Amino acid sequence: MPLYRDEGVVLRTRKLGEADRIVTLLTRQRGLLRAVAKGVRRTSSKFGARLEPFMVADVQCFEGRTLDTITQAVTLGAYGPPISVDYDRYRAASAMVETAERLSDGAPAENQYTLLVGALRTLAAGKIAPELVRDGYLLRAMSLAGWTPGFDDCVRCGAPGPHTLVTVQLGGVVCEDCRVPGAPRLDPASIDLLRALLAGDWEHAVASDERARGQAAGIASAFTQWHLERGLRSLNAHTNRSR
Repeated sequence: MPLYRDEGVVLRTRKLGEADRIVTLLTRQRGLLRAVAKGVRRTSSKFGARLEPFMVADVQCFEGRTLDTITQAVTLGAYGPPISVDYDRYRAASAMVETAERLSDGAPAENQYTLLVGALRTLAAGKIAPELVRDGYLLRAMSLAGWTPGFDDCVRCGAPGPHTLVTVQLGGVVCEDCRVPGAPRLDPASIDLLRALLAGDWEHAVASDERARGQAAGIASAFTQWHLERGLRSLNAHTNRSR
C-alpha cells in the first residue's frame, strides 16, 4: 500500500471499536481526509493527543481500500488544549471547523487550509475575542469559496454606499430602492465591523462595541448558512441574531 505524508487540521473524531478512532482532517495537499488512527484511545498511545480536534499535525498514512490508516503524527500546532479549556473559544472553533468541512468536501483547497490554521492559531492565543475570530473566519472562508459579501456599494444595482440595509440572499448591502421585505437595517458601526472582519483589520474590529458585534455575528451566520444551503449546528446553537 502506498505511503504518504501531509499536514492536516483535525476537524473531528469518532470512536471506532474499542481503541480506535476515525479522524477527519482538512489537509494541505489532499483536502478533506478521513482516516483510522489505531489504538489512540489507549492510555499507552504515543500520538493520541496529537489527533484531537483543533490540533495541526504532520501525519503519515497508508492508503487503504475504504479508509486510510494514520501510522504517525507529529504536532505542528498544539491549538487544541488552549481552545478546549475555554468555552467561548471552543464554540467558536466548533463553528469554524464545521464550516471548513462543508466547504472542503471536494477538491483540495490549500487556501482554505491556510485560513483555518491561522484562525485557530489566533483563537488559541486568546488576544482577540472569540466571536470576532469566528466571524472573520466565516466571512473570509466564504469569500475564498466564491461567495464574497459586499459591504460598500449596493450589491444589486451598484449604487455607491454607504448603505445599512443587508440582504444575505443578494450577498450584502442594498440601497433603499433595492431593499427587499424583511431586510434588516444595521447600525453604520456594524457595517464597518463587517467590512473590517472581511479585510482582516483586527485593530478596527477589536475597537467595536457589543451591539455592533452582535449584529455582525447575525449577518455572518446567516450569510454562511444561506450559501451553504444547510444549517450549521454550532452556529445555530451559539451565534447571536442581528437586531
